[in-house]
Amino acid sequence: MGTCSCASHYENIFLPREAEIVRAARVTETEKHFTLKMKDGAMPYAPGQILEVSVHGYGEIPIGFASSPTRPHTFDLVIRTVGRVSTAISRLEKGESLFVRGPLGKGFNLDLLRGHPMLIVAAGIGLCPTRSLIQYILDRRSEFDRFTLFFGVKHPKEQLFLDDLARWRASAEVDFHETVDRPDETWKGNVGVITKLFRKTSFTPNTRVVVCGPPVMYKFVIAELDGMGIAHDHIFVDLERRMKCGIGKCGHCQMNDKYVCLDGPVFSYAEVEHLEELFS
Repeated sequence: MGTCSCASHYENIFLPREAEIVRAARVTETEKHFTLKMKDGAMPYAPGQILEVSVHGYGEIPIGFASSPTRPHTFDLVIRTVGRVSTAISRLEKGESLFVRGPLGKGFNLDLLRGHPMLIVAAGIGLCPTRSLIQYILDRRSEFDRFTLFFGVKHPKEQLFLDDLARWRASAEVDFHETVDRPDETWKGNVGVITKLFRKTSFTPNTRVVVCGPPVMYKFVIAELDGMGIAHDHIFVDLERRMKCGIGKCGHCQMNDKYVCLDGPVFSYAEVEHLEELFS
């Protein structure tokens, strides 16, 4: 499987489809984790793609898949409560329904990642769309070389997927490093910004890197990677946060000649490094 736009086998991409909530859990003060199952069949997608998620009467928002297609029958989404639509979605519980359009956009080009050492750098809610790729790599571990994962948040209470974190800490399949900016009395791990984790290990220039998190993080992570001699076409950034309609009609996600929803949301850094909007 290479770069996949995985256009839905349902012809009308404008028509939302119903998905039943089979699990709903509040995981932080602002995030809620949903597991969904389509009412009318399968949901084929690739790691890095997104869905437009809606509640009747409120509108829709773009959300990246937070689980891997290697784990079929259901899929995960994490909703951060920040506005009218996300607030309405976050009120829903198990047994109720959401409506989705997609999958949309281009996910990770897995053919460019297989066989190489992998580093994923995820900060905050950036762990959600990268979790899809993390699970994919772990489920098909033999297809990838060494796998390193960096995860950072501001406060320990903002950590997501606590069961996953526990498994990754204990796993020999991933070299997992985590940090928080501001520890509390319970935190026993690394303290500081995510770039401090680069001091914990080393990487060869043929490493493939995925970066997802707040815009301010990107330039500092890229600077670290530059110092290691990792080429910009071996670095991939997920810009899903810029998406709006998902189909190139509203113009909200346009950056110069790029439409994030059509050309991305996953880009090699070489494709977008010239764009002034990247770090804003």
